[in-house]
Parts: sequence; structure tokens; C-alpha cells
Amino acid sequence: MPSPASPPPSQLTASIELAISTGLRRRAAPRGWGRRLYLAANIAVLVFLLAPIAIVIVFALNPTPFIQFPPVGLSLRWFEKFFASRDFMQALVFSLEVAAMTTLAATVLGASAALAISRGNLPGSRLIVATMLSPLMLPAILTGLALFQSYVLLDVGRPLWGLVAGHTLVTIPYVVRTTLAVLHNFDVRLEEAAQNLGASPTRTFFEVTLPLVKPGVLAGAIFAFIVSFDQFPVSLFLVAPGRETLPITLFNYLKFDLDGTIGAASIVSILLAFLVVIALDRTVGLRSYVKL
Repeated sequence: MPSPASPPPSQLTASIELAISTGLRRRAAPRGWGRRLYLAANIAVLVFLLAPIAIVIVFALNPTPFIQFPPVGLSLRWFEKFFASRDFMQALVFSLEVAAMTTLAATVLGASAALAISRGNLPGSRLIVATMLSPLMLPAILTGLALFQSYVLLDVGRPLWGLVAGHTLVTIPYVVRTTLAVLHNFDVRLEEAAQNLGASPTRTFFEVTLPLVKPGVLAGAIFAFIVSFDQFPVSLFLVAPGRETLPITLFNYLKFDLDGTIGAASIVSILLAFLVVIALDRTVGLRSYVKL
């Protein structure tokens, strides 16, 4: 019997290309749906994170003394009331002072502890790291209560240094963790080269080690400032009457009134934290450390 005629080369090539394109379309379809689902999930998370801020902004700019959506207009009356309030202004300045002192103490102590853990060959270093990070696992309200009871037993009252010490306790883990992350990839040979060239240990630290670990230290300092400025549970037990931080003042204000002043104060707090990051970016260039 005669064998069936083979298709011409052009027809065979066209069939192969058709099969390949059909297979690619079948593979691209699931990938396209997967990409859409991935983008939708990311957008949903972003909306979930930003929705509270949007509600606060609407509350602060709404002229009515309650949350109303859609807003009936735009007004700065609550910002005027916030900045005209002596109690709020004193609390804002005091919170900035406490946050600044806490940031300094947590940065120095946390960075020093991270260097000691990373370079000191200490026995039980993992246990030490877990202990340093333990304030993150313990509810802050229990930390504040424990510190308050300790101050009562020591009969020292509620001093400013006690409040700063409480804030430092809950912010040190941030500095330790970010600094250890940088030290994990630190090239010790750079320090050895500097010392071989005649640099003293002190000069090596300030001119070689410190500039290289600066990304982790600055990142921890930013976290320490923001956490201290917005700290409520620890401050609730440690503030003295008449010297209250902004979160405590807002809490006391909510006991008797609820209006847009709360939203205005919240926006001011958010802007202050944002301005701290911008100021550090302008002064030390945080954009070069985004890989951290």
C-alpha cells in the first residue's frame, strides 16, 4: 500500500508553531490569574493598613464633633483647639523630651550590647540575645506594672529617669536586633587591616566599625524614638501627675470628651514620626541603607 503523503514543510512548521503558542497561552493564563490575585492581596493589605489613618484624617478635618462620613466639609478648628490647649502642648513637649532621652540611652546601650554579643565570644550568647529581646514578648502593661512596683519598693516615686528607664527597656530590643543584623555580615578583615596600618582600637572603632554599623544603629534609633513617643502602657504606670506624655493626656481627655481634637493630635504624632525619618534621611542619607 502506498504510504500516506507527508505534509509539506511549511504546513508542518505552522502546526508546530500553533501547538507551541497554544501551550504558552495555557501556561500564561494561570500565571496571569496568579499575578492578579497577588496584586489584589497586596492592595487589600495596603488598604487595611492605611484605612485607620484615613479615618483619623477625616475625623480631624470634619467640622462636626463626631465621626461623619462622608464629611460635611473641611475645617481646622480641631487643630486650633489642639495647639491652643496648654495641657496638650506641655504633653507634646514632654513626650519629645522623653523620646529624645530614650533614643539616646537605647541607642548607646543597645549598640554596645550588640557589639559585645557579636564580638565578645560570650558563653550562652543565644540566651543573652533572647533575654535582650524578651521585652518584645512580654506585654508592655505588665512591664509597666512591674517597674511601678519596683519603684514603690525602692521608695523613689515616679521620677523622670524612671520613665526614661521604662521606655529604654522596651526600646533596646529594636536597636539590638537591627545592629546585630548588620554585624552578621560585617567583614572583620577591615578592622584588622586598619589595625595593621597602625590605627589604634579607638580610632578603628570610630573610623571603620561605627560607619559600617551605622545603618543598623540608625534604624534602631528610629524605632526607639517612635515607640517611645507613642508608648502608652508603660507610661500609664510611670508618669507623674502634671508631667504626662501625650498618649496619657489623650487617654485622660477621652474620659470626658470625644471630638476631632483626638484626630488632630493623632495626625500631629504621625507627622512628627514622619519628619524624624525625613530629617535623618536628609542628614545621614538613609536611602543608601534601604537594603537593611
